[in-house]
Amino acid sequence: MKLLILAAGYATRLYPLTETQPKPLLPVAGKPMIEHVLDNLAPIGDIDQVIVVTNAKFASHFQRWADGYRATKARLNFTIINDGSTDDSNKLGAIGDMHLVLNREKINDDLIVVAGDNLFSQSVEEFGAFCRKVNAPVLGVYDVGDLEQIKKYNSISIGPDGRITFFEEKPKKPTSTLTGIALYYYPKSVLPLINQYVSEGNNPDQPGRLVQWLYSRAPVYTWQVPGLWFDIGSKENLEEANRIFARFVK
Repeated sequence: MKLLILAAGYATRLYPLTETQPKPLLPVAGKPMIEHVLDNLAPIGDIDQVIVVTNAKFASHFQRWADGYRATKARLNFTIINDGSTDDSNKLGAIGDMHLVLNREKINDDLIVVAGDNLFSQSVEEFGAFCRKVNAPVLGVYDVGDLEQIKKYNSISIGPDGRITFFEEKPKKPTSTLTGIALYYYPKSVLPLINQYVSEGNNPDQPGRLVQWLYSRAPVYTWQVPGLWFDIGSKENLEEANRIFARFVK
């Protein structure tokens, strides 16, 4: 199984913090965000390669970090992919980056995809167990508990079997407080559909758009993230995360 970490954004809303440092390498409660992500995903097991896709501006930053992290976490094999973009004007987008990695690395294996700034307060080991059980695409979901908050993300509905029956990005009139987050599982059998999505000229940004396109073509299941989930989108979010996640640092 491969783990793909999306880390090619420029996080301009966090300037000046992210002018010289990529957002996933900013510290939260004493360690880079990306390490929180890895610490909670590593227990899934069966992950034989961690791929970090980033941009030309920050590829060297991630390589230095990976070299240092590998020294203490030797069981993880890292590959840093530079998508060649230099700013928001020529970025490939999250789905474009997934497409790039699939083809450049010739991925023919089950794939977990996660955003490098997605913080979880608990291990998501059971996510891996659930994915292996259903052997179908899986979307991590979280209940934000507020219909206004949902408008910033996406709104989904699920059937009694846990499959997605409706998905809408940034809904104007949401009816559910359940949102899909940037945690995905794609078994190798559906990877060709990611290439199809891109080849058809669909929007390559916002990874949720792929789920929105996919669920009517293949069963997409959901798995609810336990504990707290944090999406770092502003300096205020970052400050709050520092306060909250200080309790969960391992």
